[in-house]
Amino acid sequence: MCKPTHYTIAYEINPWMSLKRQANHQRALVQWAQLYTLLTKRLRVRVKLVGAQRGVPDLVFTANAGLVADRLFIRSNFRHPQRQREEPIVERYFRRRGIKIAHLPARYNFEGEGDALWMNGTLLFGFRFRSDAPAHEALAHLLKARVLPVELADKRFYHLDTCFAPLDDRTALWFPKAFDRYGRKVIDGLVADLISVSEADAKRFVCNAITIGRSIVLQEGFSTALKPNSSVAPWTIPPLTPPPASHIVKP
Repeated sequence: MCKPTHYTIAYEINPWMSLKRQANHQRALVQWAQLYTLLTKRLRVRVKLVGAQRGVPDLVFTANAGLVADRLFIRSNFRHPQRQREEPIVERYFRRRGIKIAHLPARYNFEGEGDALWMNGTLLFGFRFRSDAPAHEALAHLLKARVLPVELADKRFYHLDTCFAPLDDRTALWFPKAFDRYGRKVIDGLVADLISVSEADAKRFVCNAITIGRSIVLQEGFSTALKPNSSVAPWTIPPLTPPPASHIVKP
């Protein structure tokens, strides 16, 4: 994780960013601290911190920095110049910790775990808006694993992790309309138990979730369709004080 010390809306590179609608910096700091506390104190996760730096406000979105597989770090090749400034920072971070660094060919854009998510031993790879389709072959070669490319079809969901969230080896949340027809077919064949979310939930980035064992951290404000005792997802929600996010635990 990276503390949002220097986080701001400094440019516009996706449909959600607007220079006219700035982030509330103090609120971002509070929310980040609540999430960090939830992960480290409640869920007992070991979290490593990347130091915040001026001029790279999106460094806080550390999943985009690359893909980690055991002791290998495949560094991202960011599409936008504004985010390319992050590349040497994260590479230096991993190199200092003795992690092997790998690069994809420079001609391919690749945005790390934002577009590459493991599902039951297969790497699902989202492409079009931020990552390039041919990069999946280079990833398969490096990882010696099956990589399935799926095309993203809605620019609002420009990264795979905004519209698809693996929960376990059989289950995933997804927003089907974020993918083209072939991509939906690939995912349907890969995932045994798909839980579709509504457009309203997708726009709240419910699929941009964190799975820790049998616990899932979701955005607050999701619909009743994903709440306990529903036919879609029979989960229970333990109380949190204060609630940094909705913490859902599958029985």
